Amino acid sequence: MSDLLQTTINTLALGGLYALIALGYTLVYGILRFINFAHSDVVAWGGWIAFTVASALGFLTGGGGVLAMMVVLLITMALCAALGVTIERLAYRPLRKAPRLNVLITAIGVSLFLQNVGLLDRLFGTRPTTIVPVLPNTVLVELGSVPIRIYDVLTIFLAVGLVFALERLVYRTKMGRAMRAVSFDERIAALMGVNVNVVVSVTFAIGSALAAAGGILFALRNDLRLTADSTWVLLGLKAFVAAVVGGIGNVRGAAAGALLIAFVEVFVHFWITKLFAGTEWVGQLQDVYVFVILIVVLLWKPSGLFGKSTVEKV
Repeated sequence: MSDLLQTTINTLALGGLYALIALGYTLVYGILRFINFAHSDVVAWGGWIAFTVASALGFLTGGGGVLAMMVVLLITMALCAALGVTIERLAYRPLRKAPRLNVLITAIGVSLFLQNVGLLDRLFGTRPTTIVPVLPNTVLVELGSVPIRIYDVLTIFLAVGLVFALERLVYRTKMGRAMRAVSFDERIAALMGVNVNVVVSVTFAIGSALAAAGGILFALRNDLRLTADSTWVLLGLKAFVAAVVGGIGNVRGAAAGALLIAFVEVFVHFWITKLFAGTEWVGQLQDVYVFVILIVVLLWKPSGLFGKSTVEKV
């Protein structure tokens, strides 16, 4: 029972992390119909910006508790939102009418640019570090022999809160209607008076802010790796898989896909490893399960779990 409860908590926490990052992918794709491959690098920058902000405010010396964590989180999300808007304005907007391949290549170029610029000594440097002292990972409560730690609760509540806030923004506000209109047809939306540039900038700002939240939560649980480290790429890739599995372009689908991917990565992997105890190669398949689920879902339902197939006239 303790193993079941522990794996369930780990699944929810990891699913919340993936959901925050996957929402950025699904928002941009829903509006512009292209994959922003620089999104995982914004996640990395979010973790490093949080460390820089916490260091500048003196929170790394003695820690500042939940209030300090909220301050760092809000400032980092705002700075990453500005970073996302800048990337869209300088790199993607001039290519909005260009072939999709051009935009794809540009996204890869932006990704490499962010990875290598982050290694400069005047920015984040080349030494891994940690931001754990900002908020100690203390045990809030114990259920039997299973500790419920503050990082787990923070990740789950933050993910759920931001998903519901985004859902309300998209379906209950004027900006959300404008975003859905641009997603349906950019040209017609512009003719109806929608400022497409503003809508796209807001989309990138929201997606990058969510990526920042994901970067902070990941950095709290792990060492803050270099911006060019493959760990960030794999994290972004798994979140992208979650968005595709759930139905890329669908907010609820991204959250559901994130939970499914986390369930496979944590829950299924744990019990398979336990079932085949003593078999070394089984323990090395944790990432393989994720991409197997991607293949199975796409074979069964190419549009994703919550996606809808569209018919286009040729």
